[in-house]
Formats: sequence, C-alpha cells, structure tokens
Amino acid sequence: MKHTETGTDHRFTDAEMEIARETDLPDLLEHLGYQIRRVGSYHTTKEMDSLRIKNRRTWFRYSEQTGGDAITFLQRFCNKSFREAVEYLLAFHGRSRDSPARPHPKAMAEPEKIPFALPQANTDHRRVFAYLQKRGIAPQVIRAFLSSGLLYEDAQHHNCVFVGRDASGEPRFASRRGTYDLNGPGFKRDVAGSDKRVAFRLPSRPELDWVLVFEAPIDLMSYLTLHRQVTSNAIALCGLYEGALDTYLRDNPPIRRIALCLDADGPGQAAAERLQAKYEGLGYIVKIQRPPRGKDWNEYLQQRCIKERRLEIS
Repeated sequence: MKHTETGTDHRFTDAEMEIARETDLPDLLEHLGYQIRRVGSYHTTKEMDSLRIKNRRTWFRYSEQTGGDAITFLQRFCNKSFREAVEYLLAFHGRSRDSPARPHPKAMAEPEKIPFALPQANTDHRRVFAYLQKRGIAPQVIRAFLSSGLLYEDAQHHNCVFVGRDASGEPRFASRRGTYDLNGPGFKRDVAGSDKRVAFRLPSRPELDWVLVFEAPIDLMSYLTLHRQVTSNAIALCGLYEGALDTYLRDNPPIRRIALCLDADGPGQAAAERLQAKYEGLGYIVKIQRPPRGKDWNEYLQQRCIKERRLEIS
C-alpha cells in the first residue's frame, strides 16, 4: 500500500488521502460555521462571496486567484499545516489514527462536536410524496419509508428528510433533499451533526448474508421499486465514503456478500472498484451491479417508466 509523506514522523495511506481530498466542501464549511449559499451550479459563502465551490469538492477564490480541495482550504483559511488539515478531515469523517510517534493525538485535529437534531417535521408529507412519485418511486415504497420513520417532509422548506438510524433505531444521521429539482441540480445537504458512519440504511435480517450498497437514498428507493421483493439489507452511503458500510458490516456479522450498486459514472465506478478490492481483501464476496441504462438507478427507473407509458399508449 502506498503512503504519502507529510513530515519526518508521519505518513498517510492513499486511502486516507482520498477520504480527505473527497470531503464534501459545503458540509465541511457549514460545520466550520460558514453560511453556505447556492448560486446556480456552484456554492459560495456569505462571508466570502468571491469563493466558488464546484462539484462540492473543489474551491476557487477569485479575489486571490487561488483554490484547491478541502486540505488546501484548511491550510489557507484555518491556518493548519498539511498534516493537521488531513488529520482534521479524517476526524471529520470519523476516522481515528493510532500513530506510535503520537501516543496522545491531536486535540486540535478533532472537529468540535455539533449536537444532532432532526429538522421539524411538517404536518403532512404531500410534497415529498408527490416529488418522489414524479421520480418514479412506487407509492408502496414511499409509504413504507414514511411509516418506518426513515423519511419525512420538513416543515420549513418541505425538503425530503432521509433519516439514518443506528442498530438500536436511534436517529444519528439525516440528509435533506429539495423537492424542486426535476429540471436541474437541487438542494442536497446533510443535517449538521450527522454521523456519516451511520448514513441511511435499512435494517438487516439475520438470516440474510448480503447487503446492497448505493450512493443516494433515492437510488436505493428506485432499486426497491424495481425489485419489490427487497425490503431490507440495503444502505445508501450518501456519497462515496464507505464509513457507513464499515459500520453496517460490524453491526451485522452474518453479512458476507456485498453488491456495490453505485452510480454508473466515472467517480461511482472508480469508487466501486476501489471498494471491491478493499472488501474482497477483508474476505467478503463482492460484486459490482450497474444499472442497465442511465447514470444511476433512479435515471434507469425513470427511463423504464417512460417506456412503459409509451407501450400503454401504443
């Protein structure tokens, strides 16, 4: 395994560096106290309106003609060294490092704990229900998620709120998704204080030895619409960070088989190949399952719905 040298007594693995570099910048900046605003296809902050965040992973500040990733942001604006920045981001993602050279690690590298609280629920879920139906999700699937407490509509903005519950059923994570994005990219953001190591998941049945892994909750729901027999043993990472899968596997030891149902685009398939190698190395049976068409499972579902409607008309 390759390592990146960051000092005379400290190294980071390639996997650790990838986790740090792939940090979701709007989530990180919100965690740091910045007020995030979306403007068209990019994000910025109220504090630095010349800052542009594109693809949620890279930033550029036009007033200084400089930019980079999450590591360089912490170096430039939080006065951290390279090592401190990477350690901070690993801690942000729930990763700890046991370094013999540093037996009492880095108080400054631990992000300040933000209390997690679910957004207030709306009195009904009509907008969320209508939005998900337009995305092709079956009404039965939507009702099942609503009744299980894994999905609801927030009162303030009428977003979808996807709730991640730990093994005991306690909410530890929530991801908000806007309901007005059918004509382009919409609002997506994790609730402050969310634990990415839980993310969004269905319970595991002890007699089953497999788990399906998706990037987004809507892709998971799309797959369940296409395969009604599946009602458990599935997880959405809410990105490409595998910490939630690690937690799920620890919570459910009978699981020995993993199906990586990630997006069919470049980043999704690169992550699938990386995760396949990782978990096969840990003794799991891993397969990559791509949608037959489209860039992800929801796009494939919508294409199926359009085709079926055309057949009905003809």
